[in-house]
Amino acid sequence: MKNKNAFGKIFEAVMHAVFLLLGLVTVGCVLLITVYLVIAGLPAIRKIGIVNFVCGDTWRSTANPPSFGILPFIMTSIYGTAGAIVIGVPVGFLTAVYLAKLAKPAVRSVVSGAVSLLAGIPSVVYGLVGMLVLVPNIRRLFHIPDGSSLFAAIIVLAIMILPSIINVSVTALEAVPREYEDASLALGATPVETYFRVSVPAAKSGIAAAVVLGVGRAIGEAMAVMMVSGNAPNMPSLFQSVRFLTTAVASEMAYASGLQREALFSIALVLFLFIMLINAALNFFLKKKR
Repeated sequence: MKNKNAFGKIFEAVMHAVFLLLGLVTVGCVLLITVYLVIAGLPAIRKIGIVNFVCGDTWRSTANPPSFGILPFIMTSIYGTAGAIVIGVPVGFLTAVYLAKLAKPAVRSVVSGAVSLLAGIPSVVYGLVGMLVLVPNIRRLFHIPDGSSLFAAIIVLAIMILPSIINVSVTALEAVPREYEDASLALGATPVETYFRVSVPAAKSGIAAAVVLGVGRAIGEAMAVMMVSGNAPNMPSLFQSVRFLTTAVASEMAYASGLQREALFSIALVLFLFIMLINAALNFFLKKKR
């Protein structure tokens, strides 16, 4: 018996050390990425000037003399992410409530399989379908010269974030104790009232985590939006070709050199700080709500 207890304590100590090591590795990776981006990105910002770089509205990296203003990229990323969240979050949230609480088993099996299939589709396939189907239809529907636009990118991003929002929200809703719902029903509330006034508030932390994952997917996507947005460095307009922060790096890094390459690393640094600030703000908001 004593040997078993001693073995259990040793096993717990070893697993504690393993988990601590894995956590430190994760933190170390984040720190290494941060340090590398700062070292690689600051020289260009120093040469160009932080005001000209962040607030400049013209990007001509190959001109003579060149211009490195990334304000169009920043505003496009903000508008595109906000638009995707406005469309994708309500659809994903309501779908999650339906699957977790209202759908029949057969319907839930089919819809859940479709959502899982959406999660497994590569981003380049989303971009290809958007380029061949969505972009021409936008051009015909709105009578514009080119359907590659911010609007097309918003639609594609809204579809791409649905699996993250739905799957995490369904898991959070299913984790709500059944006793909460039974008590609400016993007090005379209807099932729908119970789901939205009891189950959803009880699962709000998990649903908020789903939204955070959706925001991260929308901000970090490059290939799909590059294929449907037109990839032109214009100030954002709904039916005009635009370029996101991610696509600005992906589209020019292969042939960039000198100051242009350093400026692309600076864009990556701005994108990294942008994502960190959004995550910090969302985490602060969630802790305050709790």
